[in-house]
Amino acid sequence: MVKVTDLTANFRHVRLLRARDKAHPTGEPSEGYDLLVPLDVNGALHLDDWKTHRAFCRVRRFARGGEERVGRLERTSEGQWYFDYEEGEDDDEIGFRLGEEQFTPGEYVSVWHDDVMRTYQVQQVERP
Repeated sequence: MVKVTDLTANFRHVRLLRARDKAHPTGEPSEGYDLLVPLDVNGALHLDDWKTHRAFCRVRRFARGGEERVGRLERTSEGQWYFDYEEGEDDDEIGFRLGEEQFTPGEYVSVWHDDVMRTYQVQQVERP
C-alpha cells in the first residue's frame, strides 16, 4: 500500500470518466480511470517526479459490471505515455498526447483501449 508520506507534494489522484460520444450521448459514469500521478503547477504530468517515483504512478481502469484492471503509468523512450497492466505490450493502453495534456477538471483526455480511441473527461484532481 502506498503511504501518502512516501509521495512528493506533486502527486494527485485524478479521476477520468468516459465522455459523451455517439454510443454514450450522456457519457458513461461507470467507466473510467483513477490515476495516481505527479502533476506540475499547470496540471501536466511531472516527468522528473515520475522518474524518481515511478513505482507509485498507478492506474486503475474500471467499467460497468465490475471489470477492473490495475497497472502503472509508463513512458516509452520516445516519450509516449501509456498504461501498463501486465508484462508485454498486448494489454497496453496508449494515452493520446498525455504529455501535453493538462489534468484539470473539465479537460478531456483520450486513451487507446481495445484498438479504439476513447475520450474521457477529468472529473476530479485531489491530493491522495
